[in-house]
Amino acid sequence: MSLHADTVAALTDWQPSARGQQSLRQAFLAFLAARPDACARSCEPGHITASALVLSSTGSHVLLTLHPRVGAWLQLGGHCEPDDATLVDAALREASEESGIERLTIEPTPVHVDVHPITCSLGVPTRHFDVRFVVHAPAGAQPVRSDESLDLRWWPLDDLPDPTGTSGLADMLAAAGRLPTPA
Repeated sequence: MSLHADTVAALTDWQPSARGQQSLRQAFLAFLAARPDACARSCEPGHITASALVLSSTGSHVLLTLHPRVGAWLQLGGHCEPDDATLVDAALREASEESGIERLTIEPTPVHVDVHPITCSLGVPTRHFDVRFVVHAPAGAQPVRSDESLDLRWWPLDDLPDPTGTSGLADMLAAAGRLPTPA
């Protein structure tokens, strides 16, 4: 199965409870139906990306990166690569690369989706159709900042940086069952 087919299957099977997430899921599926290259970063109108909401082994902290292009604390994640067989593979690869943590485990069902405008590696304005997964770190995990980050740190779930800002951290954590659903 191709990455494109896997992404269609994952989003077809996923049934989010939030109405807005249902609408976005349908938009993702329509985009995938229209663009066979939707998972490739070379798709200029936009492309699928995979993110990881990395939780500590106790589930009390989330690992966030200070993203250099966006200038905000975000979950780990990024572009799908040609070697990624599945969207889960892409999210787990990104989490491992950006955290430096080995033995991460991933919940294979998406928890959240988002579309956001960005100027990424293409150098032109595009959109990221981001599919987000929950990832668990092993006990005692110590992150190591990569070149893709200005900073990397564990944040307590009750003391997030800008939780209701543009990153949608509170929405993602609520969808993952880690915070009360935002009003």
